[in-house]
Amino acid sequence: MERQLRAARAATYVYFVLCGTLMGAWVVHIPAVEARVGIGHAALGGLLVLLGLGAFAGMRAAGPLTDRLGARTAVPASGVLCAASLVLPALAPNPWTLAAALLVFGFGNGCLDVSMNAHAVHVEQAYGRPVMSGFHATFSIGGVLAAGAAAAAAATGLGPTATLALLGALGVATALLAARALLPGTAPSAPDAPPAADAPSAPEVPPAADAPSAPEVPPAVDAPPAGAGPAVPGGDVHRRIRVLAVLALMVMLAEGAANDWSALHLKDVLGTPASTAAFAYGTFAAAMTTGRLLADRIATRYGPAAVLRHGALTAALGITVAALTPWVWAAFLGWALFGLGLSGCVPQLLSAAGHADPAAAGANVSRVAGLGYLGMLAGPAVIGWLTHLTALNHAFLLLTLFCVATAATAGVLRTAPAPLAVTAPTPAGRPH
Repeated sequence: MERQLRAARAATYVYFVLCGTLMGAWVVHIPAVEARVGIGHAALGGLLVLLGLGAFAGMRAAGPLTDRLGARTAVPASGVLCAASLVLPALAPNPWTLAAALLVFGFGNGCLDVSMNAHAVHVEQAYGRPVMSGFHATFSIGGVLAAGAAAAAAATGLGPTATLALLGALGVATALLAARALLPGTAPSAPDAPPAADAPSAPEVPPAADAPSAPEVPPAVDAPPAGAGPAVPGGDVHRRIRVLAVLALMVMLAEGAANDWSALHLKDVLGTPASTAAFAYGTFAAAMTTGRLLADRIATRYGPAAVLRHGALTAALGITVAALTPWVWAAFLGWALFGLGLSGCVPQLLSAAGHADPAAAGANVSRVAGLGYLGMLAGPAVIGWLTHLTALNHAFLLLTLFCVATAATAGVLRTAPAPLAVTAPTPAGRPH
């Protein structure tokens, strides 16, 4: 079981890297596709909305399908669809075909996003400790790989269409090859589960004469894994999912705003050169990736609610500093704190959604991720609209409000006290 679980975790990393690479490959080729089709920025902005709508539709469809078919079918199928459709925008000769291509690619990306997160929930459940943030960190690494691959292709004279076709073909092969390592079911048991009820007991090994007999305790496998919520009735599950979805909306809206406005903030508000302003987003993204690499260990020690609460408060402090400071160095510090604080929030929310009802993990993850994705799409527009009423840096204070509200509601992730459990020591048995 340990070997199977390690392989499943490695395969999940592969799919997160694949998803990040495919999306990154599209992003770095947007200017080339825009020039090929012959459209302006305004028309491109409208077409990109279709990419988001396709992704949202894919998220909504993939959740129930993952629960019904199992991750071993849904994840590779979604990966193949996303990878195979990567080249379609580069082949589009006009805006209408580009619109259709973006819808298909967005749909595949949304399917892959939800199905791989649902599988990640089951891997985390089997591990019995938080591992979700590490998966999300590798998504960011995939974006870096895509940028490097695009630069290498350009240096060798490979055109955008050929580059996207090659990356898509490699993505299809990767999605198919990694499929065998995925968990076959949707509710794996923990690796340190106690023996089955019909396994022979060991009365022939009596306790020491002066040792008190151990009281009967519930088996460890019944305890919720780290990061999982307590088992709750159906109505409470739906209420919990709604709260998690609203929190995801606020957190991902803040993340989306940083993606589009951080560089403009330094350039337009603080007057830095464009070359310097570009590092604002780089600082934010690097801090977010670093935070996700560390968040699982912090969640294991202090719990997911603490990661969400203190992370959201750190993000609130960071964006407030960035918004109000007149100094460039302090603005960079603010964006770094903002990225570091937000880094562990979304993984904790998706993990809690999947653990709320493991039998419907895919559907619940799709609800939370779907509303969060709408927030990420809306974030830049909301900040843009507010700039008609106030200065850009003052508009960022809305993000402060959202982060404080998230911190105040972080108790939704607090787990119920686990029953006392006694397990046999397994020094080398638990995967790392």
